[in-house]
Amino acid sequence: MADPQVCVVVGGASGIGAATAAVLAAAGHRVVVADLDADGVTTAIVTGGGSGIGAALVRALVAEGAYVVCADLDLDAASSVAAAAVGPGTAVARRVDVTSAAEVRAAVDDVVADHGRIDLMFNNAGISLLGDTEDLTLDQWNAIIDVNLRGVVHGVHAVYPQMIAQGGGHIVNTASMGGLMAAGLLTSYVMTKHAVVGLSLALRTEAASRHVGVTVVCPAAVDTPILDKGELGPVRGRDYFLKGQGIKRPVDPDHLARKVLAAVAANRAMVVEPVQARIAWRLGRLSPAFILRSGTRFVEKQRARAGANAPR
Repeated sequence: MADPQVCVVVGGASGIGAATAAVLAAAGHRVVVADLDADGVTTAIVTGGGSGIGAALVRALVAEGAYVVCADLDLDAASSVAAAAVGPGTAVARRVDVTSAAEVRAAVDDVVADHGRIDLMFNNAGISLLGDTEDLTLDQWNAIIDVNLRGVVHGVHAVYPQMIAQGGGHIVNTASMGGLMAAGLLTSYVMTKHAVVGLSLALRTEAASRHVGVTVVCPAAVDTPILDKGELGPVRGRDYFLKGQGIKRPVDPDHLARKVLAAVAANRAMVVEPVQARIAWRLGRLSPAFILRSGTRFVEKQRARAGANAPR
């Protein structure tokens, strides 16, 4: 038999979830049922929930019957997502600036105060900056570190001790294919996402004995507003992400959200989507030199294309 694992079963108090939990327990695995608040409801926080992957996660969780705090810097966006989510669950909007440790902790503390526990924490908020590294200001470097890296640290710092105290839970950190492979013209983003991957995998090894699961999400380009934001120069984000990752269409965020929840239920360490991304990642591990040469040529092509399309 394979080594026993900690398995988090979302909705494991009844029905299919309960049956899944029973099978896993019979196989010798440690099972954490993620719906143990007073009302038998899974509790979750999703940062960056007002759009993109975060909004899709909110929809998927509500469809599964969870109580979800849709947290975002833009309260109007979070409110729209929460109001539109359909299912037996409930979503509530909350303004949270992930660069503020106090605001993140307050969101966690309020869920625990109201429900007795927090089952799932999705550290998902993020920004991107696309352009030549020499054009980045120190303020821009600090901004992307504050959101993409410190935002995740604030989430982990607030929720991890609580999950240990309550006997289990699951932390999901959103990184990117940029956290598995290096890409020029996106240096600051790549740096932060590599850090998120490292944090997640290291914490996973530490958290397993505390019955807390950790999953890191590393998708290729997802069809979200971030594809068209953060452009510092003539390089276009959507063209860069799709061509650089060898995919014709961006990943559907709702499809990705379902994959993420399945990974949480199975306590998987990583989600890498789509299949082209998994192939590229494995190729990069087999031949790093080839990937670096390819990346260098890609940057040159992007600069040439941007130059050709620049206003004259």
